[in-house]
Amino acid sequence: MTAVVISGTGIYQPPFTITNAELVASFNAYVEQQNALHADAIAAGTREPLTPSSVEFIEKASGIKQRYVMDKEGILDINLMYPRFKERSDDELSLMAEIAVDAARKAMAQAGKTGQDIDAVICSSANMQRAYPAMAIEIQQAIGARGYGFDMNVACSAATFALEQAVNAIRSGSATCVLVVNPEITSAHQEWKDRDCHFIFGDVCTATIVERADTATAADQWDVLGSQLATQFSNNIRNNFGFMNRSEDSDPLARDKTFRQEGRKVFKEVVPVAAAHIETQLAKLSLEPTQVRRYWLHQANQSMNQLVIRKLVGQEPTADLAPLILDEYANTASAGSVIAFHQHRADLQSGDVGVICSFGAGYSVGSLVLRKR
Repeated sequence: MTAVVISGTGIYQPPFTITNAELVASFNAYVEQQNALHADAIAAGTREPLTPSSVEFIEKASGIKQRYVMDKEGILDINLMYPRFKERSDDELSLMAEIAVDAARKAMAQAGKTGQDIDAVICSSANMQRAYPAMAIEIQQAIGARGYGFDMNVACSAATFALEQAVNAIRSGSATCVLVVNPEITSAHQEWKDRDCHFIFGDVCTATIVERADTATAADQWDVLGSQLATQFSNNIRNNFGFMNRSEDSDPLARDKTFRQEGRKVFKEVVPVAAAHIETQLAKLSLEPTQVRRYWLHQANQSMNQLVIRKLVGQEPTADLAPLILDEYANTASAGSVIAFHQHRADLQSGDVGVICSFGAGYSVGSLVLRKR
């Protein structure tokens, strides 16, 4: 079987930061405005008043302290509360492609690759800004890559699912060096007016180079020992925005056209599935969870990650065993586990084993077991 390695990663970090304090100030001003506007209905008992948010609530519920975003002004404007982007002509590089190219070039530099070395591009994220042409093909052209490109969407597992496709393409011989990019402009599908989720997401883009081991020249290489994917249908995380909305005569601004979830159900159902998924994959490779040096988990909720680790290794998780980046980046959908891998792998030694794992809407779970060369 062809040996496959990850030889480079890169991150695009947006220019603006929103702290919890800034977000709460804006949200609470919106709550005050709406409650005053509907004071009569609230007094009559025909409408429930909106509940203010707080920094303490956000940090206890999630572990998030801030997030990076592509646009700050629109999000904090209580009369808007979503990011504003300038429409680009068809001749201009699209916004998602732009941030993907930035992250891709950083990953390529780390791996010692040029565009001509890459013969496949997979763009995989929770949402695409258009139906076609594929974002991946636009990115392919922008970096001067060869071969082919295609888009994928598996929500918060989009990155790990794409990484398995990259590994399989190399092992099958249809590609020798694959670029996987995960442009996540989650602020555009976040519901900033909903107290239960207004703090969850942040924007980012990650990129990963996956290639044949015999072509890799980077100083930092990670053998892919195995990958595993699983899905199980659930409505507990959903977004109904799509191209058929206008044909249904549905309101494009209705609540179901942005991110929504049954948070408690998701927590209860996903944690055991994710832990069992990792344990099963490790067993296939004759590894025990306690033999894993580091877990780079999906960055959605601090408590979820801690419970997954407890189930796997039977002890309290440490930042060394399962590093968190969501305090700085928030939930970045599919990119979170890749950010954790990018930022928290330099100290590992040759032979150390690590697991990249994501879990999210679908439900979906994807994982890769890696070993440092």
